[in-house]
Amino acid sequence: MDAQVVIIGAGAAGMMCAIEAGQRGRSVLLLDHAKAAGEKIRISGGGRCNFTNLDIQPDRFLSRNPRFALSALKRYTQWDFIAMVDAAGIPWHEKTLGQLFCDRSAKDIIAMLLDHMEKAGVCVKLGVSVTSVARKHEGFKIETSSGPLQCESLVIASGGKSIPKMGASGFGYRVAEQYGLSIVETRPALVPLTFAEQELEQTRPLTGTSVQANVSCGAANFSEGLLFTHRGLSGPSILQISSYWREGDTLNVNLAAPANVAEELKAMRSESGRVSIKNALARVIPEKLATIVIAETGLTGNLADQNNAALEVLAQRVHRWQIKPVGSEGYRTAEVTLGGVDTDALDAKTMQAKDAPGLYFIGEVVDVTGWLGGYNFQWAWSSGWAAGQAV
Repeated sequence: MDAQVVIIGAGAAGMMCAIEAGQRGRSVLLLDHAKAAGEKIRISGGGRCNFTNLDIQPDRFLSRNPRFALSALKRYTQWDFIAMVDAAGIPWHEKTLGQLFCDRSAKDIIAMLLDHMEKAGVCVKLGVSVTSVARKHEGFKIETSSGPLQCESLVIASGGKSIPKMGASGFGYRVAEQYGLSIVETRPALVPLTFAEQELEQTRPLTGTSVQANVSCGAANFSEGLLFTHRGLSGPSILQISSYWREGDTLNVNLAAPANVAEELKAMRSESGRVSIKNALARVIPEKLATIVIAETGLTGNLADQNNAALEVLAQRVHRWQIKPVGSEGYRTAEVTLGGVDTDALDAKTMQAKDAPGLYFIGEVVDVTGWLGGYNFQWAWSSGWAAGQAV
């Protein structure tokens, strides 16, 4: 037996699982094809790692079974991980909406996890590819680029398909299917959305323009920044709504949340009536956007020339823009993968496959996807911790 526990994937979930299993006295071997551990941690949050969120709530995780994540999230909370960060002396700050970031670098989080693994006696082998997994007696035989391995418990923490340039693949899904587990359809999530050429003709001049917006699709809506790009839309509000949007859906966008454009223009009219209507609107929204909106409405002249009805029409164009994206930028830029190993096949307390004893799935490979803002890291910490108590 090469190790009692083999974990495939040295990301957030895999490292957390390794720490917990090692601290329980289990012999643990952590494998990854990458040359360094925690590569997605390193690039996350603009290099500062948005490592959790103060306001973890179950309704901020998407899954076919939204209650599945409750057990792990309640047993290992954001406060538990914050305590680990504090104990390591890593300075952090709340940026917005409960999002916690390192003051210095995401590398501080990686160094903390590596230190805990070393103290727990975890063996880490990097630059090792896994070619096959097979059941053997009471455990598993794993074929790798550095030779065969055997273990009692096998943990799949290989992530999803997002950011393939970093080596992301469907490996974890293939292992799940090999052992009869279903896969909930996967798709890019937390990803910029793209427009057809006819919409791009309208929005291309706005490339690089950002606004505070409210974006809704069905019952889901988010009020955060929105950025016009040369391919469509990005920014936090768009990344959030992308997890809910499906091809054919229309987005309803308020391009000036939480302002009231009509009321602001009416108030301005009494004091600055001689200002052109375009320049008046540009005091409320970015000038490039104001130029396009004015051209669409056909309004001319000064602010004083506009009656209330005209200002309401103008405001509606800003507050109720409807747009139908044709797609997303795909896994290339997606922060996470929506869907994954069906939670019906897993034990919520241990993350073990119900019909494949000794086989565990944690982190992004599972059909649990959080909102933007540290939620997916917390799922990694929590699910990794849960499996670490059981392997």
